[in-house]
Amino acid sequence: MIRRIAVLLVCVLVVSGCGGSAHAFAVKAVATGVPSLAPFFDEKQGLGQDAVVRSLPVQGTLQQGDTPGLYGGTKKPTVCDVAKLKRFLTDPANRSTAVAWSGVLGITTDQIPGYLDRLTPVLLRHDTLVQNHDYKKGKATPYNSLLQAGIAILVDEQGEPAAKCSCGNPLRPFKGDASRISVKFSDGNKKWSGYQASSVVAVRPAAQKMERLVLVDVGDPDRGIERPIGTTGKHDTAFDTRRRHAVPDLTGATFGQARKRLVSSGLAVGYSGSAPPSDDSKVTATDPPAGTELRFGAYVRLSVAGGTSGGTPSTPPGPTTSEPTPSGPTTSGPTLRPPTSPAPPSTSTPPTSSAPPSSPPPSSPASKPPPPPSSSPSRSSPTPDSPSVVTDPPSASAPVTSSAPVTSAPVTTSASVTSSAPVTGTPTLTATET
Repeated sequence: MIRRIAVLLVCVLVVSGCGGSAHAFAVKAVATGVPSLAPFFDEKQGLGQDAVVRSLPVQGTLQQGDTPGLYGGTKKPTVCDVAKLKRFLTDPANRSTAVAWSGVLGITTDQIPGYLDRLTPVLLRHDTLVQNHDYKKGKATPYNSLLQAGIAILVDEQGEPAAKCSCGNPLRPFKGDASRISVKFSDGNKKWSGYQASSVVAVRPAAQKMERLVLVDVGDPDRGIERPIGTTGKHDTAFDTRRRHAVPDLTGATFGQARKRLVSSGLAVGYSGSAPPSDDSKVTATDPPAGTELRFGAYVRLSVAGGTSGGTPSTPPGPTTSEPTPSGPTTSGPTLRPPTSPAPPSTSTPPTSSAPPSSPPPSSPASKPPPPPSSSPSRSSPTPDSPSVVTDPPSASAPVTSSAPVTSAPVTTSASVTSSAPVTGTPTLTATET
């Protein structure tokens, strides 16, 4: 009996996560329009103005700062008074505040003016995880935070959040596991309407510095905004987000190459799970398939196999300025037809749990022919008025019959089986309200 009790206690400890495997990262919710309890800058001075925005769902929690449509803007020239923040931080009377502020961002106080000149004001279109900072007793106090969609922030040249406009509090990348967070709504930050775990995003730096940000007008989703880096809105140019963009033929490309081509085509990168695959993973299929025309910022989910690791770590890296750009073709136009020949068999290391194993190479004439494609129902094309929302791919244990999800396009029976999209599930997020 004692032995049984001991075994039962061990099982309880493992399940409850006492060993740390189920540790949840505490995250403080920050709602639009709610003043900070410990701001760097007096919010009554009107440094920034938030907007009312409903958070949009994402396909992949970690998104790079150059993702088309990741951020929003308005026709209003200024949502953040950068000049006012610069005057405040360079005033000798605010020396201690400036030291704490610049220390968070890894610069000196002398570098503050030049750094601010390279920041760009935007509005969040997703509930966004960041490492926020309060100003207490002359020091910056970090804490994990979930900023509600509609909050005005400043982003750097690689699209990473740098400061919250209304209070000037510096922001850094979220350092926890985005798939295991516990959101606390308190201090006036009540749980907002429309909050969903599927709408939470954490931002990684773009592979290289950008010259402009491509935004979506939060008041008019059919209007896109091109905003040069370091400008506040006075030099914006508009474009029509309803204009269609064809999904490139990405089969056989690496995940890094595919991501770059999609971004240059005005489309966002989708994937299963809370962490993207490694950049050298081979793309086996896209959903929707190549040739499908989507509006600006719509997601294209990539199915991959292989790679040097099971996926990119879920903790976003710090700000960088020299991250290498994925190699491979980037300027060639997309092929507007589905592939009719199979991709060569993968020669990379065996895939890990983030992607199912690659299918065997095409059979020889003497081999048994592959089974006919499945007759599962086709998916409808995305509607013109909203980004593509794709349901989870088939289970890895189900019989594989196609390298891409079935659509209304004719099925090519001569294409060989490659891989189905990995199933890792939707990140589980919990929320508590005090």
